[in-house]
Amino acid sequence: MEKETARIEAFSDGVFAIAITLLILEIKVPTPGSADLSQQLLQLWPSFVAYGISFAFIGIMWINHHRLFTHIHRSNNTLMLVNLLL
Repeated sequence: MEKETARIEAFSDGVFAIAITLLILEIKVPTPGSADLSQQLLQLWPSFVAYGISFAFIGIMWINHHRLFTHIHRSNNTLMLVNLLL
């Protein structure tokens, strides 16, 4: 029998995946030909650091969420609402 919380977990996995994907939108592609590519990429270091920290933070939240749901076997409206707020 499938776990009762499978749909909640699948929904949450999708939300985490979209959140991680949207992080890359803050990193802009350097304009071609305006300067040395390595110099332009070096100037983007704050965006790369922010991306790395945000990716790690969301990834840790996803891992914790996954581990938490190994202990939850049934769902109710309260669980769905709290999960949605996450």
